[in-house]
Amino acid sequence: MSSDATPTETTDAPSVAPRRHGPPWDVLSVVAAGGALGAVSRYGLSLLWPHPPGSFPGATLLINVVGCLLMGALMCLLTEFVTTHRLVRPFLGVGVLGGFTTLSAHVLDTMHLAAAGRLGLAVTYVSATVFGALLAVLLGALGTRLLLRRAAGTR
Repeated sequence: MSSDATPTETTDAPSVAPRRHGPPWDVLSVVAAGGALGAVSRYGLSLLWPHPPGSFPGATLLINVVGCLLMGALMCLLTEFVTTHRLVRPFLGVGVLGGFTTLSAHVLDTMHLAAAGRLGLAVTYVSATVFGALLAVLLGALGTRLLLRRAAGTR
């Protein structure tokens, strides 16, 4: 507040949210539940499409790229088009899609390819994952935005 302001005047200072005491159990619970669903889904897909040691880990690449596509779509939807309950984003984004996509399997697959002497394939896999994931997030967000704006314009 400036020195010439009267006590009844307000300032444009942002309000401060009250401090929470203890962990946000509701958020932690929905992230854990969503993470379990995402991880089980990922594991199921990896069982349907296994890869022998030293071969290209296509299932992990597909899982990560599809997860990123869905993340782009979800974040666009939740930040630009709909208002939802505050637990939807942590459940779907952090939980389900975070549990579905997998950096640890990606790194392990890359290590196995390199250890098997398949360095070219390992570099291809890393590149495909990084660029595929980035492109997928972009396409998910742009595609969702385009579809929802077109749908809103046709009403």
